[in-house]
Amino acid sequence: MSVEFLHTMIRVGDIDAAVKFFCQGLGLTEVRRNDYPQGKYTLVFLAAPEDVARSGWNGEGKLPAGLPMIELTHNWDETEYAGGRNFGHLAYRVDDIYAACERFQKLGVTINRPPRDGHMAFVRSPDGISIELLQKGEAKAPAEPWASAKNIGSW
Repeated sequence: MSVEFLHTMIRVGDIDAAVKFFCQGLGLTEVRRNDYPQGKYTLVFLAAPEDVARSGWNGEGKLPAGLPMIELTHNWDETEYAGGRNFGHLAYRVDDIYAACERFQKLGVTINRPPRDGHMAFVRSPDGISIELLQKGEAKAPAEPWASAKNIGSW
């Protein structure tokens, strides 16, 4: 089994203030920013300069595998989060998303967001921490029982 840490997601109410805090205060580097007008949100990925240098990434093209990042998620219509909603999830890349979900099921873990697309799933730790699982490489072909599985709870 192979697993690779990808990012930790944090929801922020003021994207500019958050970027300033993490970049100017902590010294992280903005490596990618995407606006999604249809969903009314922005994603900003930050990494430590040393990690960027180690990865050999030159700032162009696809981000390299294995670059640990923080994902700042700014939902345009929300400015404050209560009850821990500002922490989003941990993300890991796995060799086989279907096998990973089967392992979790055998442990009695609920698959909150099944990998219907052969690419992404969400589970929760025993303490309720949301974990995103992403298929390494190309998405797998949709397959049962996952393709028709419904979301369970929140993720």
